[in-house]
Amino acid sequence: MKISKLFLGLFTITLLVLSCSNEDAMDLIEADSNTVQEEASSKVLKQIGSGVMMQAFYWDVPAGGTWWNVIRGKVNDWSNVGIDAIWLPPVSKAQNGAFSMGYDPFDYYDFGEYNQMGSTETRFGSRSELTSLITAAHNNNLSVIADIVINHNSGGDSEPNVFTNSNTYTDYNPLSGLFERTQYDFHPNDYHNNDSGIFGGFADMCHHKSYVQDWLWKKPNSVAKYYKNTMKFDGWRFDYVKGFEPWVPKEFNKAVGGFAVGEYWDGNVEALKWWTDQAQMSAFDFGCYYKMKDAFMGNDLNALNGDMLWKRNASRAVTFVANHDTDEIVNNKILAYAYILTHEGYPSIFYKDYEEWLDKNKMNNLIWIHNNLATGSTTNLWTDNDEYIARRNGGANKNGLIVYINNSNVWQERWIQTNWSNQKIKDYTGNSGWEPTTQGDKWIKIQAPPKGYSVWSLK
Repeated sequence: MKISKLFLGLFTITLLVLSCSNEDAMDLIEADSNTVQEEASSKVLKQIGSGVMMQAFYWDVPAGGTWWNVIRGKVNDWSNVGIDAIWLPPVSKAQNGAFSMGYDPFDYYDFGEYNQMGSTETRFGSRSELTSLITAAHNNNLSVIADIVINHNSGGDSEPNVFTNSNTYTDYNPLSGLFERTQYDFHPNDYHNNDSGIFGGFADMCHHKSYVQDWLWKKPNSVAKYYKNTMKFDGWRFDYVKGFEPWVPKEFNKAVGGFAVGEYWDGNVEALKWWTDQAQMSAFDFGCYYKMKDAFMGNDLNALNGDMLWKRNASRAVTFVANHDTDEIVNNKILAYAYILTHEGYPSIFYKDYEEWLDKNKMNNLIWIHNNLATGSTTNLWTDNDEYIARRNGGANKNGLIVYINNSNVWQERWIQTNWSNQKIKDYTGNSGWEPTTQGDKWIKIQAPPKGYSVWSLK
């Protein structure tokens, strides 16, 4: 059947080629090829949110153009343990060239192929190495999320600025020849003086200008469409979204689709909820992050009863324990991962935690638990200074679970109510060897080790 469809497709293209000019025919073949590739990818990639996201970098990863190859060597193992997407750092050439982490963008279309800003490759590698990584990720069923930095730019040449009556570094002439910028595309300009926020002393892009919108998401070769259709990215992480109104990433994502999450760095859950509603996409759950910091760094698990984005709208919450900007939960960090990997929301794992700092076997076990047991609504069963117990109520052919986090220095035991009558349960972490049977009224005694956790479900 597949062979027949392929033959018919090639036969149709051949007939069309014969009736078109060479240029039109090549466009047709390329378009058809892109369509086939996109359809194939959509069928084989894991659904983002069905597993766990991996933040595939940390601040100041090794320079020298090797990072894309490092990550390419890990995508098979990551996919096998239950990762469904990898989030890459900004991939284009930035002002600091081979030393930049990409958050000072200069040429959005230079992925390590033009000799500018002091280097040809980016800190992470060449365009071909990036393409190879994305292909390898797709071949292992993983989506690839691009870090999009569109609030500010860096590296422009100096020019006399009629809006400031001084010279500003706002003249951008990238070697790619795409998306050249001038003072009219930054603040202040002839449209207005500023938007939501600025970032340091960087040139602040004006998203209200039609020229900027054209190049960011409207044109056929806009940043959004080039990254999606040519580079084959599957989703977007928007950097510093407080720097512009939420309609900006909304329009960007509307132009190309795919998973999208914004970095709205704020512990105010009401503000996070407002932003996700306006932008119509997910946000990193800083509300959850700061409550976990209070709980585990402050040794008071009562903080876990506080407000979090996932409790308002789990489908819009990306939970995390650490990232490249903030890594403050250092006491018993594995307990924080036990929390986000058993609760609602889409959990993100930090590269350093997984690959270097924590027990990889324990992390893999928690990922498995998340993917296979953690489903349904959440019911709090017990919280005090040292103990936290919650139940995921199950659904979609999954039994749910009960997670018991113990931040004390001794073993703890509690009677709790499950959703199961007269059934044997076990701790899927292996931290407890108990395999008790629930009573007819669904009550049972469970335990958790000191400075540890247990996760219970039907045996």
